[in-house]
Amino acid sequence: QVQLAESGGGSVQSGGSLRLSCTASGDFGSSYCMAWFRQVPGNQREGVAFLAWGNWPTETTNQDYADSAKGRFTISQDKAKSTLYLQMNDLRPEDSGKYYCAARKRIGNCRLYNYKDWGQGTQVTVSS
Repeated sequence: QVQLAESGGGSVQSGGSLRLSCTASGDFGSSYCMAWFRQVPGNQREGVAFLAWGNWPTETTNQDYADSAKGRFTISQDKAKSTLYLQMNDLRPEDSGKYYCAARKRIGNCRLYNYKDWGQGTQVTVSS
């Protein structure tokens, strides 16, 4: 069982920046996927950024992004703090939504949406 808790959302103007954090606890195993999803009312959750981590044979971390996030968003983690981050720059009104942190064992591509554990979400509102 993995517990996730997001923070860092808020309201910003177009062009501004925010950094979301997701503190994690529980057993992540020897390899895992973590991701940030966005949801707006009436729509399904959409994957924004993905992080794959494994420690065999060597420790590796890979990041991947939705096309809308490439060049503006950066997903990263601080393993010592058990925290996942999403740095969001050059924010646009269409980036608005509730952002969720998600995690699962690393089976298959981390872009696959079969995430098992979710946080409660944090709201991001970007005004023009």
